[in-house]
Amino acid sequence: MQGVKDASHLYEVERRARHAERPGFRISELQISSTQQVPWHYHTNVQDTFYVLVGEIRLFLRDPKEEVRLAPGHTYAVRPGRPHLVTNAGQTSATFLVLQGIGEYDFVRWGA
Repeated sequence: MQGVKDASHLYEVERRARHAERPGFRISELQISSTQQVPWHYHTNVQDTFYVLVGEIRLFLRDPKEEVRLAPGHTYAVRPGRPHLVTNAGQTSATFLVLQGIGEYDFVRWGA
């Protein structure tokens, strides 16, 4: 599968902001409603590190199969190449940071 360098058109969120970006590293903030999700995907070269600011999120992962719930102040890192899906675990909006690096970013859809 071919990855894309900008996945913003692939899924809807309430709010999206980029706080920092330099070659090989970036920090994004996403806010998702109780019904929104970041679809199944993986990154070829970069690790995703999630840090929850408000609300709760659930990460569903493969290779190996795992489910992780994160509340405010919690973090979790997803290694490059590991498929994952991000959902809102609550009834209100969830806001979280995603630190991505170190390496060239891509977003590769993955079918669960």
